[in-house]
Amino acid sequence: MLFNSFTYLSFIIVVIPLYYLLPSKLKNSFLLLTSFLFYAYWDWRFCSLLIITTLTVYLCGKFVYASKEQSKKKLYLYISLIVNLGILVLFKYYNFFIDSFSSAFSVFGGNLDWLHLKLILPIGISFYTFQALTYVIDIYRGDSEPSDSIIDVSLFVTFFPQLLMGPIERARNILPQLKTERRFNRTLFKEGFVLITIGMFKKVIIGDTAGKVVNQVFADPAYYTSIELIMGIVLFTIQLYADFSGYTNIARGTAKMLGLNIMENFEQPYFSQSITEFWRRWHISLSTYLRDYLYTPLTISTRQWGIYSIAFSLFLTFVLAGLWHGAGWTFIIFGALHGAALVYEALSRKFRKKLNQKFSPFWYNKACMLLAFVFVMFTFIFFRSDSVNDAFFIMGRILNWNESEFYIRVMLIMAAYLIFSFSLDLLEIRSKTHAYLLKLDTTYMLGISSAMWMVVIPYMLQSTPMPFIYFQF
Repeated sequence: MLFNSFTYLSFIIVVIPLYYLLPSKLKNSFLLLTSFLFYAYWDWRFCSLLIITTLTVYLCGKFVYASKEQSKKKLYLYISLIVNLGILVLFKYYNFFIDSFSSAFSVFGGNLDWLHLKLILPIGISFYTFQALTYVIDIYRGDSEPSDSIIDVSLFVTFFPQLLMGPIERARNILPQLKTERRFNRTLFKEGFVLITIGMFKKVIIGDTAGKVVNQVFADPAYYTSIELIMGIVLFTIQLYADFSGYTNIARGTAKMLGLNIMENFEQPYFSQSITEFWRRWHISLSTYLRDYLYTPLTISTRQWGIYSIAFSLFLTFVLAGLWHGAGWTFIIFGALHGAALVYEALSRKFRKKLNQKFSPFWYNKACMLLAFVFVMFTFIFFRSDSVNDAFFIMGRILNWNESEFYIRVMLIMAAYLIFSFSLDLLEIRSKTHAYLLKLDTTYMLGISSAMWMVVIPYMLQSTPMPFIYFQF
């Protein structure tokens, strides 16, 4: 069930009133049922994976907490990791690893094609697997206690607004909210409505319209000139942000309408002045997850290496982050490039600080912002390309410049998308909220919201909803 569809809008129009009509003790059970119905709309068979994940973390969490011996605590933690990561690896990475080994094996005349499995990638599996694991890990670390309610733990794993694409939440944030009595709150409901409105506008009007051009360009890069390929890269950069941040707005808005708060996932990332800052602003729930559950343990275990520990941990963390995004070498290269940039920034802080002192802070910061944005766009070539060969072809075509008769038109299209998208981010910065329409008088807020829906709905009526990019992850 796509958020940018009339099916989803109809779904929440039915679910939310029923939710508030129910007594408090039934609200969590009702949300759990609707979450499974939401997921079953895509493919009911994969609800079994959600059940396995939930039961595993629920039981392992209890056993970890109850165990007195450290060895037993580790055993139950490892069981949770093996079961859940095993499912993820099987469905998402098994065939990729077979393909990779097959290429090497073919040198000796062997063939591993018979090992391939016909597997469908369950949507959202990377998100809900990572989220579920935090439940047991936090109990093991002593940061939280297990819940007595399997309903609450199941709802934490499967909560439908963030089930498919996050944000990747922590149990210590969601579970306490599930224990509270949630009555209709007009302020939260209004904020949720505004977030859904802005999210739908960003996804449908900016993300989907840009995506149609992007799909054409990356489907056949050889057909396009240098400037047209640059347009494809720029528009994908805009599409990815509008698509994913739009989803997050809709997810957060839906949760608020249900009386729950989930974390923000984006803070104007394209205004970052470094790649380090970019990852503090982009996909915040994943960045903090990687920091807390991968990077920090790695640095602790390799602290005897000194400064090399930071370099190794950063690079490995982001290579794995790239692999998390997709089972392909393009994603691994994407992660490795960001890892290398982060290592450079970590090792060159003193040098860059001296450099900043030699120039005007204003122009230096603006130059850093432009450089970071260009670097991110460059790495997105690998993120979006169908193969490594396609990515290198696109870079080669751009470097070996060829002219286009549509130069002015292409420049205007890029400028329009960049100005429009950056203007929305500036509104967030100035208002210090993602729901910036709430800063207006109620009459103006309703008027602008209505105008946005009057643009969004006709577009939705005349086109098939485009899937969210991160659904494949």
